[in-house]
Amino acid sequence: MEELYIATLIIILLAVTATVLSYLLKISIALVEIIMGIAGGFVIHAWFPAYEVSINSAWFTVLASIGALMLTFLAGSELEISVIKKEWKTAGLIGLASYLTPFLGCTAAAYYGFGWSVQASWLTGLVLSTTSVAVVYSTLLELGLNEISYGKSLLTACFVTDFCTVLTLGLIFSPFSVKTILFFSLTILVCLLLPFLCKKTFKILANKPFAFEIKFILFFLVGLGLAAVWAGYEPVLPAFFVGIALSSTVGKDQVLIKHLQTITFGLLTPFYFIRAGFLVSVPVIISSAIPILIFLCLKVFFKWLGVYSTVTLVSSYKKEVAYTALLMSTGLAFGSIAALFGLTHGIIDRHTYSLLIVVVVASAIIPTLIANAFYLPRHLLNLKASLQPTKTT
Repeated sequence: MEELYIATLIIILLAVTATVLSYLLKISIALVEIIMGIAGGFVIHAWFPAYEVSINSAWFTVLASIGALMLTFLAGSELEISVIKKEWKTAGLIGLASYLTPFLGCTAAAYYGFGWSVQASWLTGLVLSTTSVAVVYSTLLELGLNEISYGKSLLTACFVTDFCTVLTLGLIFSPFSVKTILFFSLTILVCLLLPFLCKKTFKILANKPFAFEIKFILFFLVGLGLAAVWAGYEPVLPAFFVGIALSSTVGKDQVLIKHLQTITFGLLTPFYFIRAGFLVSVPVIISSAIPILIFLCLKVFFKWLGVYSTVTLVSSYKKEVAYTALLMSTGLAFGSIAALFGLTHGIIDRHTYSLLIVVVVASAIIPTLIANAFYLPRHLLNLKASLQPTKTT
């Protein structure tokens, strides 16, 4: 029991340190938490191995998974059906280009350039085709860009990318079964009924100290996550659909959204992002630096190629185009999950898994840092500021 408390204290200390550094360095908190996870994991593995088992235990994984569910749900709740209807062609094209070019390009590189097996090459292409909704949403939220049409359209494009990745993963490696039909049927049913259930129950039990709304939403997120795992899919996939379904109800309740954000970013996502850092092996970074650099450059190049060429068709702002391309180059949750799927099913070995995980985590950090440092679309920040209500005295 004592080791669990010490392990928890270590995680909280890393989270507190990451928050301070994020504020001082003006860097996204998600990225700093990942970096702190890498550093913390290396130190613990080298000097405090007794606590490594506790940190990698089920409780840590569960909290991190719930953090991913809540974060994905909040990203979905930011989207408005009217915006999706208006921007679905643009977001769909960007999301499809963001998925297709790195998937085909990185698959070819793994097969022809590194001589990997056909299945390992396909999996590599899938891992490196993903875009991190979590990182993109966290970045947009900190800048306030999640509130304008640009941010909502970008989140939609991110989801299209990851949905294509998950769908391809299922088609190539997971046979279509009755479980698949039941899972998607249940998800659709819940998304159709949940807005009605929320309206009815929240009228009676909302705005009470026991926070019924949060427990109610969390029940359905975890339940659908369980159904997704049972069917062989990623648990955060239905969370995004639920977020979209509740965007016109929960998404409009600013007090509830604030409470959800406080719980998510204050307690849950530090476990998620720090755990992502823990998965990175520093020795693998050192021993496989060249392949890691090659695959990282390939992912960013092919993402840039697909996204930049598509966004150029709909936007004349060069910084906005570059910023979009770089944010769409990030990867984390779906990429890590696809890599873990390959490891557990014997498609790739542990060394290849570690190599891909390092590339995925690096893609969550480096493109975002470059985007915010050199390509921040300030005209969008000015637009967001102009939409803020002015205070009267």
